[in-house]
Amino acid sequence: WTLYIQQFAVNMVSLSSGLCSLCSILILSSSVCEAWNQQPMNGKEIVGSPLPRNEFSRRSTIAATIGLATQGFLAISSASAEVSDPPKSFPTSAGRRGCKTTTNPSQTVVTCIGDLQSNNADGRLSKISATENGVSTSSVKNPSRFSPPWTYLTETSDSTKAWKSLQSAVLGVDPNIQIVELTDSYLHATVPTQSPPGIGSLDDLEFILRPDDNLVLYRSASRTSVFVYPLTQPVSDSNSNLKRLQKIRTALGWEELGYAQKGSERI
Repeated sequence: WTLYIQQFAVNMVSLSSGLCSLCSILILSSSVCEAWNQQPMNGKEIVGSPLPRNEFSRRSTIAATIGLATQGFLAISSASAEVSDPPKSFPTSAGRRGCKTTTNPSQTVVTCIGDLQSNNADGRLSKISATENGVSTSSVKNPSRFSPPWTYLTETSDSTKAWKSLQSAVLGVDPNIQIVELTDSYLHATVPTQSPPGIGSLDDLEFILRPDDNLVLYRSASRTSVFVYPLTQPVSDSNSNLKRLQKIRTALGWEELGYAQKGSERI
């Protein structure tokens, strides 16, 4: 809560700074205009201009005021600008890598692409942090985001056949899914995020084949998390990542080696 309130306070300070800059500019410009208005009309003209000196000066002041006011509005706009590479202590991206954050006083949107298996030196799948939606066989220390491995022995003992079956099941789970990387033991697919709706992001699905153990490990996570003030956890994905995995496993007829994940009840 403390970190989240601090983040909100920083946003408000930035916005207030922009407003103060604009107000100062307008007050200064108003004083200048008033001073010009108090000068007597002497009818003298500026060389090369058909306008009297007073009229010419007033118009120049107005033009300058418009330019300065524009700078003030730009300062206000920057208060809700996009923040790239946030500090490591940024609460809404804690436990994640390769993140880009967009924030304003009402919500924060975090998109991360650095948690794929290719970024892990040990070759394992990443866990699911408390600041993202999804499930993983690697989240053994976070029961709400852990799901047990699958065994394909209910279908076959041939790992090559099981791997091909998995590829077909993945492609059949959603018409918009795409396999972006495939090896003899690793599969990475992406699919448009279903929930929260309208964020225009992707979910990553990763699978690792463990033929020596007759197992498949997996991870499904949403790249983008939405935080709405004052919530300190992301808006729920309505268990869309978990349901998609369950649909794949059901199509295969494989079994889970452990207690089934029931999903989150968060809003």
